[in-house]
Amino acid sequence: MGIFKQLESFAAGDSVALAAALAELPWNADGLLPVIAQQFDSGEVLMLAWMNREALDETLRTGRVCYWSRSRRALWRKGESSGQIQVLKELRLDCDGDTILLGVDQTGPACHTGRRDCFYNRVDGDRLVVDKTVLIDPADLYRQ
Repeated sequence: MGIFKQLESFAAGDSVALAAALAELPWNADGLLPVIAQQFDSGEVLMLAWMNREALDETLRTGRVCYWSRSRRALWRKGESSGQIQVLKELRLDCDGDTILLGVDQTGPACHTGRRDCFYNRVDGDRLVVDKTVLIDPADLYRQ
């Protein structure tokens, strides 16, 4: 029986070794898991990204969030070009270990568009409405 199956019957406060749980993460064919970043103190959902094992290990080791960029095919340390970093406050794995939830402290906007979060397109009937303001012009955000 795998660790995540075992955890289903654990009582609150029971635990397993983190290394053992990480060894059983069900990475997809590209070696990735989806990651939801959420502002730790407000619960605001900021973004969805991806991690490989190296990004996960670096995040746990440094406390600064690191993702895997599928477009650049490289590690992406959140804020390395914009200065809008994410500091890890809490990391959770879902019941199957196939999704990571990060509680982060986000500096400034999380979205490359300069908005606080990436979920600014809201369906309203037959319309898709932009419902969040740009906080920092992307041209300024990535000028360094």
